[in-house]
Amino acid sequence: MKSWANRNRLYLAGALVGALAGFLYWKFVGCASGTCLISNKPLNSTVYFAVMGSLFFGMFKKEKQQKQS
Repeated sequence: MKSWANRNRLYLAGALVGALAGFLYWKFVGCASGTCLISNKPLNSTVYFAVMGSLFFGMFKKEKQQKQS
């Protein structure tokens, strides 16, 4: 489990930052009319931003090159 967390720590950090940003977006911006799909409920906003944060942080992950012999 620890090795999986170490390999994916950038994705996990992105998900945590995104989830926090999503909750804060819902809390302070939100949706006054209630018809917005993403910011209507705190769970929707938090999960959506967590996925987006994970994908964004994942763009910066460097892939290890294998040695050719």
